[in-house]
Amino acid sequence: MITIKSFLNKIKWDKNLKPEDYTLHYLDRISKTLKKLKYSDIIRTEGTFIIIDVDGEETNIPMHRVRRVENKGVIVWQR
Repeated sequence: MITIKSFLNKIKWDKNLKPEDYTLHYLDRISKTLKKLKYSDIIRTEGTFIIIDVDGEETNIPMHRVRRVENKGVIVWQR
């Protein structure tokens, strides 16, 4: 299985893929629920973290919390 980091890089750099079609589902450690995140909300990846902007403040999401990635509602990657 391809790692989530490699899969995110593939979405970013593969000219045949449209990043705006992808949604990530990650486990929120506080609410213990899966949260949705549009790929386009990602500012950058840094080491093993996904950096997003929440209300003007950068927030880190550990890549190991990502449970699945969907392309237009179809699961294309899952842990």
